[in-house]
Amino acid sequence: MADWAEALQEQKPDDGAVEPGGVLSESARGDAPAADINMVLDIPVQLSVELGRTKVPIKHILQLGQGSVVELDALAGEPMDVLVNGYLIAQGEVVVVNDKFGIRLTDVVTPSERLRRVSRGS
Repeated sequence: MADWAEALQEQKPDDGAVEPGGVLSESARGDAPAADINMVLDIPVQLSVELGRTKVPIKHILQLGQGSVVELDALAGEPMDVLVNGYLIAQGEVVVVNDKFGIRLTDVVTPSERLRRVSRGS
C-alpha cells in the first residue's frame, strides 16, 4: 500500500484536480451552488478499465481454450478507457507497482463533455 501512496505523491494536482477519495479540491469547486454532495459520496459505482473490444461469433467462443489468443481492436501502447457505470470519464496508461496493475490517468473528460455524452446517449 505504501508503494501506491508513493506513486500518487509523484503526481501534482492541478486546478480542478480530484483529491484522493474523489473529492474536488477547493479550487475546483469555485462558486458552484451549495449542493449537499455528501449525500452521494458513499454510493458505489462500477469503475472499469477497458483494454479493447472485439466481436466474435459464438462458434469461435466455444472453441476457446487455455492458451487461446483473442485479438482486440486496440493497438499496443494506445491509452485505455476508464469507465464509470459504462461512461467514459478518462483515459490512461498501465502502471505496475509491486506486481499489481494500476492506471495512471493521462486525459480526464471534462464534466461538461461527460454531460454532453450522457445526453446524447453515447
